[in-house]
Amino acid sequence: MTNLLFLSVIQAICLSAGQVLLKIAMQAQPAFSWTWDYFSRTLTNWWLLACGLTFTGAGLLWMYILRHYPFSQAYPLSSLAYVFGMVAAMWIFHEQVSLVQWLGILLIMAGCYCVAN
Repeated sequence: MTNLLFLSVIQAICLSAGQVLLKIAMQAQPAFSWTWDYFSRTLTNWWLLACGLTFTGAGLLWMYILRHYPFSQAYPLSSLAYVFGMVAAMWIFHEQVSLVQWLGILLIMAGCYCVAN
């Protein structure tokens, strides 16, 4: 079971990293327009490429997890991405996280612990 937990943590980190990279990519995007310049800048947005690669890695790892572990244990552990997403919101985007939000994260982690055991 510890192997599933380890793989789930890595997969959740990849999912969260992909979301962070997507937000950074969207912040770097110019306003939409039907111009060659817009599409050229979109196709050369390296943040967007990194996001795609990260999501691809997360997807491949998720397929491995689904193949080798019970769905009833694997799927709830994917919610660990919420925990890493909240931490990224604070550290990378300097967002305020309320006490109620931390309580929610604590409940998610407790649920993951119950599912993993």
